[in-house]
Amino acid sequence: MQKVTQSINQTNQRHSERRAMFPGSFNPFTIGHLSLVERGLDIFDTIVIAVGISSSKQVTEADIIERINPIQQLFHDNKRIEVTHYTGLTVDAARDNKCQFLLRGVRNSIDMEYEKTLADINRRIAGIETVILLTLPEHSSISSSMVRELKHYGHDVDEFLPHTTHDIPKD
Repeated sequence: MQKVTQSINQTNQRHSERRAMFPGSFNPFTIGHLSLVERGLDIFDTIVIAVGISSSKQVTEADIIERINPIQQLFHDNKRIEVTHYTGLTVDAARDNKCQFLLRGVRNSIDMEYEKTLADINRRIAGIETVILLTLPEHSSISSSMVRELKHYGHDVDEFLPHTTHDIPKD
């Protein structure tokens, strides 16, 4: 009987940890992304920040490291954050990382429609739920593509980046 109880308790412990994957290209990781992760930690026990690598683009290992390292440095002392990368379907990567949820952020109604469609498909094909957080108003105009474009034209983008991600990876 003790062995059965121990097995049930171990199963409950495994399932009680709420793990969410926060997927994105993170090119670069912005203060908007940081805000979502920090707020997500109020909901989830662990957040896996997963840098998605498009299989249609030629990406070298150095490119992947260039995107992941600043994020790892940012969260190096937080045991509740894991950083990884993946190719393929996000739901497959979530399953591989033992995540029951996807964490996503929306800045506006256009983002919401897109995320709703993805959430519906992800639930349908993999049974994974998506938790959507609204971006804080002060971050709603920030996007990685906007930061890259400003940087390209010589503007200082430090105010949009966490203190360890000032080196913007190449496209």
